[in-house]
Amino acid sequence: MACLYCKGEMREGTTVFTVQLETCPVVVKNVPCLECSQCGEAEISDETMQVPERIIETCKKPIQEVAVVDYQSA
Repeated sequence: MACLYCKGEMREGTTVFTVQLETCPVVVKNVPCLECSQCGEAEISDETMQVPERIIETCKKPIQEVAVVDYQSA
């Protein structure tokens, strides 16, 4: 598979997914992805994205200042 931006080779890797909620930033580490070997662009599949979405929903409930979650332990 080729990168949509630079046409470099996509390889399996991990990335950090970050979202800013009203109450706090949420950081999900070690999210599986395809990463471009040339420009570093990361692509997360729809299936994989379901886990960070659940984490984000969970973080909306309690009042937190910062949430950092490891994908593998979620």
